[in-house]
Amino acid sequence: MPQGQPSVVPDDGLTTRQRRNRPLVFVHTGIGKGKSTAAFGLALRAWNQGWPVGVFQFVKSAKWKVGEENALRVLGASGEGGSVDWHKMGEGWSWIQRDAKEGELSNEDKAREGWEQVKRDLAAEKYKLYVLDEFAYPMHWGWIDTDEVISVLRDRPGTQHVVITGRNAPQALVDFADLVTDMSKVKHPMDAGQKGQRGIEW
Repeated sequence: MPQGQPSVVPDDGLTTRQRRNRPLVFVHTGIGKGKSTAAFGLALRAWNQGWPVGVFQFVKSAKWKVGEENALRVLGASGEGGSVDWHKMGEGWSWIQRDAKEGELSNEDKAREGWEQVKRDLAAEKYKLYVLDEFAYPMHWGWIDTDEVISVLRDRPGTQHVVITGRNAPQALVDFADLVTDMSKVKHPMDAGQKGQRGIEW
């Protein structure tokens, strides 16, 4: 298998192995299709390496059953690779225990509570890979402070990798991340009036 060679070797005092194993922040943004799909593909690689994986879906409805969710849950429970935990904002986040009398939280409040849990998990080094799906939106909408996100990610302990997906990723996050992919659209079936279909969109 070919291995990529870096175009520069920084004078940072690190060995090749130390530099290779640094924890990374990925951002998948842009208007094209494939941002979450690519992140879930990364989760498959992480599962294969035996890494614990945490998926946090920040926008999509809890009723939206993406194919990757079922596949990764089954793989995580198989005992052959890493564990996989999947959390959805639309379900009220699985860790929130709330009295029904308190009423329903707004989506903004749910997103903030989800981010608070991500922060706790990062501090505890719970996962090796975090997929923060559609997390660019709460930052873009001003629900979650981008500078705080960057600070938390910069100071996270251990070797935890984080991938953030969603359109309109804030420029400060793009500047901070180690790997940024902008999914551009050239053509899409929806442009010709075709709705999403089973096996392709979910």
